[in-house]
Amino acid sequence: MSSARSTGREPEEPAPGTTRFTVSIPESLHRAFLSYLEERRYPNRSEAVRDLIRNALIEEQWADDTSEVVGTVTLVYDHHIRELTDRLTRVQHEFHDVIIATTHVHLDHSNCLEAIVLRGTANRVRAVAYQLTAVRGVKHGKLVCTGSGAGLA
Repeated sequence: MSSARSTGREPEEPAPGTTRFTVSIPESLHRAFLSYLEERRYPNRSEAVRDLIRNALIEEQWADDTSEVVGTVTLVYDHHIRELTDRLTRVQHEFHDVIIATTHVHLDHSNCLEAIVLRGTANRVRAVAYQLTAVRGVKHGKLVCTGSGAGLA
């Protein structure tokens, strides 16, 4: 017997290397999920579910202090604050093994933004991010955690 819905069409076979599965969820959660899809402009539910699974797996990676991860730290600061750039540079040199690249942008006459790309164990990447964002004079700092993409389809 066909598992096709009311359209009368046979369901398409999944692409090679792809598994199809069914999920049962409460109607209210389904409606919220459909709103989520629309807001984020997902072309279909499958792509959204894939992204949600990838995000969960990356969060697990970051929970393991010894796991190899990547991330970025974004800092906004006033470069006129005495010795601030020197303090930031010292921290960056202390963690030279974790810092892959740094981009410096002048936002206006006083404010600068630095985007620092990091790669290393989760505990080491967090350590440099926390030290940089805690430097006195940094107006805002944020670590964005991600993975290298290895092991994710």
